[in-house]
Amino acid sequence: MSPLLLGLVMLSAGFSAAALAETYYVDANKGDDAGSGTSPDRPWRSLARVRDFPLRPGDRVLLTAGSVWKEPLTLTRSGRANAPIIVGATGAGPRPRIDAGGVSPHAVGLFNAEYVAISGLEVTNDGPPAGPRFGVLVSAENRGVTRGIRVSDFYVHDVRGTNDRKDNGGILFRATGPKLATRFHDLIIERNIIWRVDRSGIAGISDRVSAANWFPSEKLVIRDNFLEDIGGDGIVPRGTDGALVEHNIVRQAGSRAPGYNAGIWQWSTDSSLIQLNESAFTRTRYDGQGFDSDFNSRRTTIMYNYSHDNAGGFLLICSPRYNEKDNLGNRGTVARFNVSRNDGSRIFQLSGNVSDALVEKNVVHVGKAKDVQMVVATEWDGWARDVRFHDNALKVAGTARYGHEIGRNGPDYLIAAGFAPAAYIRFKGNSYLGRHIDLPEDKDGLVVPDYKEVVTDWQAPAFDPARPDGFAAFLGRHRAWMLMMLQRELGEVVKLAQPRRVSMFEARPR
Repeated sequence: MSPLLLGLVMLSAGFSAAALAETYYVDANKGDDAGSGTSPDRPWRSLARVRDFPLRPGDRVLLTAGSVWKEPLTLTRSGRANAPIIVGATGAGPRPRIDAGGVSPHAVGLFNAEYVAISGLEVTNDGPPAGPRFGVLVSAENRGVTRGIRVSDFYVHDVRGTNDRKDNGGILFRATGPKLATRFHDLIIERNIIWRVDRSGIAGISDRVSAANWFPSEKLVIRDNFLEDIGGDGIVPRGTDGALVEHNIVRQAGSRAPGYNAGIWQWSTDSSLIQLNESAFTRTRYDGQGFDSDFNSRRTTIMYNYSHDNAGGFLLICSPRYNEKDNLGNRGTVARFNVSRNDGSRIFQLSGNVSDALVEKNVVHVGKAKDVQMVVATEWDGWARDVRFHDNALKVAGTARYGHEIGRNGPDYLIAAGFAPAAYIRFKGNSYLGRHIDLPEDKDGLVVPDYKEVVTDWQAPAFDPARPDGFAAFLGRHRAWMLMMLQRELGEVVKLAQPRRVSMFEARPR
């Protein structure tokens, strides 16, 4: 068959799917599962009816506003690239709501399905803390590449998962393949509100993340989400290549979970782009930074972000010692054009097997009540090597210290001057305003001991997740405020980037 004829056949198949597509209505108050479901006057009643019905590409399922179900929404059918299955809301009134507490681990579950778009729902999953729980779980297992999934405009709150594990919480995407390597391609999670969930806010799970078993998800986008009061980590993609994490607001991560948590970070990724996010009020000091470039990751870019009032500090770059099994270390992280204000403990922490990192053109504000470690090297099965700090503006109304770890006191590091055993930690052209103790050598640096904090308007747009109406307008105001604030602080126009994936010449060694 010629390529032209093949294309016409495929196009015809797409039109056929669209022509045969149907819209199904579900109403928890006046529906009847014995009905056809194909009109608002004859809706289905239960979500189990949706689960068991053989949905086809192009079909739509509309849940009626004001309905409440105490059962999960589970989807296992796939659409096609030009005819996705769409699930959304219809009618005036409160969002369709799914309360899964005590009846299901997930409120909404998408299992081994692709080309599906779900939006417009309210979900909770509260109950006694018995084990892992999910607001929304997107799961693919032993099915190769799973494509074309959209999770948007959800209001996810009160998910009482376990804080003993990171792989549960608000919105989780899980790709596992003990028999067949599995990953996502073209997965978008955007414009969701996630509030009071345990343990993770938005997180990825993958079992193909080691150096010898690498099958990363591609074209992942996490954008325009608001997360508040998160038991553990805020946003954590895992096992991805070219992920984009853009314009998310994460507040009060690390609120309940033990162990180490941070606001926005990635694990075992290549070429992640983390830009235009606000991460604030992370509560723990075990890590506890607003941002983190972590284990087994290459060429992470963290730029145009706003970090403030995080108990553990601004930025952690870390990884344990290299091993041939599952860890290449952390290589090539770039952190530029970010603003940190009122962060605590450790502004820049370099921990373990970190190499070829660049920290440049960031602006840091340390308040007069703060005594922080501005740059600290700490041990994690080894020490950092080859990290450059260039052209950063470090404005300190309190006290800033520099050095390397010599001991621990709970979550805090005891430090001494100098960075050894870390090697080649170099400084060039930075501005040191205020009180800096044990300053590193910086021949081109500017030192101004006399500095007073300048009164500036830092009032970002507010949003109350208890009142989700008006969220779209808030996102617009917040993005505009971020761009204005960054331009003011950096002294130049913000130029956002696009993610790129690893080329064949940059592939991970086998």
